[in-house]
Amino acid sequence: MASAQKKSLDNSAYDGWQSISASAISKDGRFIYYIITPQEGDSELVVTTAQNEQLVHIARATNASFSPDGKFLISFIKPFYSEIREAKIKKKKPDEMPKDSLAIFALETSELYKIPRVKSYKSPAEAGEYIAFITEPPSLKDSTAADSNEAKRSVRKKPQPTLHVRHLTSSEEITFERVDSYFFSDNGKTLVYIRTPEEKDSIFADAGLYHLNLPTLESKQISRGKGEYKNIAFDKTASQLAFTADKSHEKSLQKNYNLYYYTPGQDSAIIIAHSATAGIPTGWEVSRAGEVRFSKSGEKLYFNIAPTPRVKDTTLVEFEHANVDIWHWKDDYLQTQQLVNLKREQSRSYLAVTYPAKGRKVISLADEQVPYTRISEDADNEFVLATTDVGRRIETQWQTGAFQDIYLVSTLSGTRKKIAENIRGSISLSPTGNYAIWFNRSDSNWYSHDIRQDKTVLLNTDLPVSFADEDNDVPDAPNGYGIAGWSEGDEEVLINDKYDIWAFRVDGTGRRLITNGAGRSNKITFRYRDLTEDNGRMFRRAGGPTVIDTKKPTILSAFNHISKESGWYTTLGRNNRDPKEITMGPYRYGQVKRAEDVDQYIYTKENYASSPDLYLSKDLLEETKLSSINPQQQQYNWGTAELIRWTTPKGYAAEGILYKPEDFDPNKKYPVIAYFYETLSDGLYNYVPPTPTPSRLNISFFVSNGYIVLAPDIRYEIGYPGRSAEEYVNSGMEELKKQPWVDSGKLAIQGQSWGGYQVAHLITRTDMYAAAWAGAPVVNMTSAYGGIRWESGMNRQFQYEHTQSRIGATLWEKPELYIENSPLFHLPNVSTPVVIMHNDEDGAVPWYQGIEMFTALRRLQKPVWLLNYNGEAHNLVQRQNRKDIQRRQLEFFDHFLKGKSAAPWIENGVPAILKGIDWGFGDQNN
Repeated sequence: MASAQKKSLDNSAYDGWQSISASAISKDGRFIYYIITPQEGDSELVVTTAQNEQLVHIARATNASFSPDGKFLISFIKPFYSEIREAKIKKKKPDEMPKDSLAIFALETSELYKIPRVKSYKSPAEAGEYIAFITEPPSLKDSTAADSNEAKRSVRKKPQPTLHVRHLTSSEEITFERVDSYFFSDNGKTLVYIRTPEEKDSIFADAGLYHLNLPTLESKQISRGKGEYKNIAFDKTASQLAFTADKSHEKSLQKNYNLYYYTPGQDSAIIIAHSATAGIPTGWEVSRAGEVRFSKSGEKLYFNIAPTPRVKDTTLVEFEHANVDIWHWKDDYLQTQQLVNLKREQSRSYLAVTYPAKGRKVISLADEQVPYTRISEDADNEFVLATTDVGRRIETQWQTGAFQDIYLVSTLSGTRKKIAENIRGSISLSPTGNYAIWFNRSDSNWYSHDIRQDKTVLLNTDLPVSFADEDNDVPDAPNGYGIAGWSEGDEEVLINDKYDIWAFRVDGTGRRLITNGAGRSNKITFRYRDLTEDNGRMFRRAGGPTVIDTKKPTILSAFNHISKESGWYTTLGRNNRDPKEITMGPYRYGQVKRAEDVDQYIYTKENYASSPDLYLSKDLLEETKLSSINPQQQQYNWGTAELIRWTTPKGYAAEGILYKPEDFDPNKKYPVIAYFYETLSDGLYNYVPPTPTPSRLNISFFVSNGYIVLAPDIRYEIGYPGRSAEEYVNSGMEELKKQPWVDSGKLAIQGQSWGGYQVAHLITRTDMYAAAWAGAPVVNMTSAYGGIRWESGMNRQFQYEHTQSRIGATLWEKPELYIENSPLFHLPNVSTPVVIMHNDEDGAVPWYQGIEMFTALRRLQKPVWLLNYNGEAHNLVQRQNRKDIQRRQLEFFDHFLKGKSAAPWIENGVPAILKGIDWGFGDQNN
């Protein structure tokens, strides 16, 4: 076979492996861009037409976007990867590092403009002919001094950035010196920018906020003085502007933010809210945090207020006072959580509203007792939705998600009305703001509250299907499947069950099954996807609830749970017919986008053997392939992926993915590695690029190197997660041992995190594995139970009682289950050589768990190794560490499963005295 002549993947293959890192289609569907990015090196942006005529290749382009009119494409151009690498080696300062450039490409004429040293760029969200960007001046080190004294003095000044406002069609520019931030109105008619003072000690007359009228190019200073200007907000027509600003001395410990308001008819912006404004509680102030936002009509202006923070006494001598954290049993959150979230809590703020044209009284809509609010998309409703979990936060130590009460708060008076209590689940507001809707996990039901009629109804009463997670296998109330969207005018809310989409009249008077039950009867999950979201324009405002035109045919994504195939269907949900198939196949789709004005789609399509290339289609059936990444894959022995099924010892139906080398020979014997987590089989058609692993098993790499890999699904019995892993993983491997091409004496297991725990458990229960690799495993549930997840500061109790660890009881209620499921207590049974990876900055599983496992096995004189990547967290982030662990995994499994010589680190370790000198690899560290 030709495939037998192909080479195996090695460590040199990673860096050049490509992906489509970004893509978009213009509003009219005429132009597409995509960015091809290698794992390490320089990217390339390609612009093509809908006829697949490539217009330009822009090397090293990133952060691309179409202009609002669709006539231009704008992107950054990064410096050469080699230049950045060299600068890092030389430890250059930030202002000496290579700088980005800006590319502006005219789609109609194919003209390409490049502008050097660009720090940032913006374009309007909806319309406009301008782009704005800031250029950075050369660093002082790079500046050349002229002979004159004036030039020398100029060089000594700190270089200042320059704002450029460029008309895209004419290329004409106006510039403004010393600008550090700027903002467009959505309609592209106005730009505001902030100027800094010329020098630190200079008069601040020209520092402040400026308003630029783009049709006339008239610039006007509307707020004078050096300060911090935040939360710039325009109304829909850009006829009103609001922002918050603090103009106190930069060394002042007590900041003084005010809310400013401006219209083009004013001489300058005026303060309309401050700490003494009527309606702001005593001891509170305008907050710098939170979003300033006009309602659609422009009548209401929302902003945030907060208690005035206490200021540290600077007269105290630091070394004379204790530095102590005081934990209190009545605290809402543990001190660890408080410290992790300290910055967020310091900027905690609460929604308020004022009416700029009506007296400007402030109405507080939230406070510390009812802190969370939701506003409709137009924000013109009388009521906002507010929720609170105050008084029920301590229980989140052992339970995920607090119980909440739901309120309606009047934007006219600030009065509150409770409409529901003790709700644990998802809560949202309809697009018009006329309905509140929530899923309550406690009873697995959906409820709707008519705000105008003050009436709550149960939507899914007397239905034979569940709207809660049918596959929930943790000891906790299940979540729902979510809302698909809303019809126009909030007439109906579209809600998912596991397979189908339902439309409920929000007043409770009717419902219909949009997908006609075809999903459940065929085991196909149908979902609505808003394909025009995030389509190639930067700085687009995040949308609110999805509104679906239910009177027109709707495109649905589809996933077949039996075959694992994906595709597309269309439905007109009012005709009581099954959705009509467009296409289904052995693929996975990604980056799916539709042009806003025409039926023209782009998407990536992949399976295990095919890279996720970009395609173009008018109907999601007939398609044009636009990209061809990773042609080098044909040089390598790749592999195949197939779904396998078996029956476990207890009679459960099991399934998983079996990966085989491309040159698979049924007459040979192959070593097998099982890689697992929970359920993986839905990823049958995922492409697995050869990439340095963050700690998992890189399947394509090992398959290419002559291994068979099994990825079994695991279903769990509450209280017995370890036995569940035995039931599914061991039985899957036993099933494979029946095959003549499996070397039954050369089996191994690998897992990370929860998978690492299961690896640790399995090797205490069987000696069928010749090698094992456990990443960040919990081995002692009794010590881990009361520990901290340092990344979030949360206590770990919830994990054992209600989520992934699945014990379903406290340590004192069922200590026997904690002991049975803790590998530590059973390590004398281990005979399998095992590598543990556990890093000293792990914020999910405390790394002392890995130490407990290592020290116990070491004392028992079991072959064990511990890898601690210094400064790394739960999964490896630094690429050099990922490359290192990939290499060690291959050497480890090659030794124990293929009989290759043990690398020095396996045979003798690497003593601390040789750290950074000798890595202990098996090929002389090359």
